[in-house]
Amino acid sequence: AGKNPYLAAGEESEGARMARRMVVTDYDPGWERAFRAEAKAIRRILGKNCVAVYHIGSTAVKGLSAKPIIDIMPIVRDLAAVDGCDAGFEALGYECCGEYGIAGRRFYRKGGDNRTHHVHIFERGNRQDIDRHLAVRDYLRSHPAEAEAYAALKRRLADQFPYDNDGYCDGKAAFVAALEQKAMQWHGQQNRQAAAMSLGMCFGMAVGTALGAAFGQLALGMCMGLSVGMCLGLAVGAARK
Repeated sequence: AGKNPYLAAGEESEGARMARRMVVTDYDPGWERAFRAEAKAIRRILGKNCVAVYHIGSTAVKGLSAKPIIDIMPIVRDLAAVDGCDAGFEALGYECCGEYGIAGRRFYRKGGDNRTHHVHIFERGNRQDIDRHLAVRDYLRSHPAEAEAYAALKRRLADQFPYDNDGYCDGKAAFVAALEQKAMQWHGQQNRQAAAMSLGMCFGMAVGTALGAAFGQLALGMCMGLSVGMCLGLAVGAARK
């Protein structure tokens, strides 16, 4: 099977060479500590080219059952420059896989048949892939019922396809595609709400400051302006959903 763009982070098909057993475990708080430790090492490898490192995928969602593989998404200024860092990743135990089926990415994996980490590097201008991964992560963090449904599906598929990664991934592709669509819609709503709130607060502060200064009650005017601005921002954001 070819690479499916709707598969979750780090779960691209590996076809016939796949011999690892599918293992889905309960959430482990140690996953977050493992991410932080690895992120520090990755930042050292990428140097000043690195602008951010995110924990993505199922292990980034508290309480979600997952394959115990840490998915990491560094964001860089220049993706082409990442190729010069392959030696550093290899020294850290990673296999360098190039784009590995997704244009505009550099993919690294660690642990061989006992996989422990996946690294997905994107250039900061690639908002489509960056936002897709972050939206799904944040949506699952905010919607526990969806997260549990996803966990139940993964546990069932791991039992059904214990040594078949293609079967496992194909079995959840439709769910992940629908999840991604809902997550992106939710992500857009969150962004619009935040923008409306910010504009409302700025407007309210400006009006409140002006009125407060005019009447010699600057602090009161600023507080009232901030409150009115927040209410205005919430109302506008809700109306635009």
